[in-house]
Amino acid sequence: HRTAAGLDHPLPPPPDSRLNEMGERWRHGLIDNFEYLMYLNDAAGRSLSDLAQYPVMPWVVADYTSSTLDLEDAASFRDLSKPVGALTPSRLALFRERCASMEEDSQFLYGTHYSAPAFVAYFLLRLAPELTLHLHNGKFDEPDRAFSSVGEAWSSALTASSDVKELIPQFYHPAAAPFLLNQRDLQLGRRQNGRSIADVALPPWASSPRDFVAKCRAALECEHVSQT
Repeated sequence: HRTAAGLDHPLPPPPDSRLNEMGERWRHGLIDNFEYLMYLNDAAGRSLSDLAQYPVMPWVVADYTSSTLDLEDAASFRDLSKPVGALTPSRLALFRERCASMEEDSQFLYGTHYSAPAFVAYFLLRLAPELTLHLHNGKFDEPDRAFSSVGEAWSSALTASSDVKELIPQFYHPAAAPFLLNQRDLQLGRRQNGRSIADVALPPWASSPRDFVAKCRAALECEHVSQT
């Protein structure tokens, strides 16, 4: 729960009646998936003004290589019944093996979180570079670790042993699409493969950042996701 400035105790959760009301409004199609998820984030004490408790949105699309995004194909979507860390069976097996080898009182499964200030700053690098500069002592992170490709970010979340992060609301709000553009001409460095870090590389099915975000939002709002 959020802690209000000057108070020693966290704010109380919203009443059950409000949670039930919003759930019913969502079930009856009076609010869309995005609005409902943002409400749940708010009810959990998450805020756009708090990097440590930033609103969390799920990866929904799982296809970042096709020329078109087929929202009628279940294979285009991530399995929403599992957290990111459990989507790849082989990696989950390694996580479990590592956990089993630890002392019982210090066991953990993933070793990282699905949201943290550094992850929010990672996605908002171009829109709010000061966040990364603050977290990295006045410097940008190494270019090979910067957010430079949506497809690469998804691949990392599926395969890396230290990456199980979900997304931020900007991925589903078309007006926020410029977060994918280096409009401030920031000098973010050059990767080991020689490519400069500029705008975020989009999947082939997206013609522009706004198109990408609009299609992500369409995926979030489609029947397949609503029924999951």
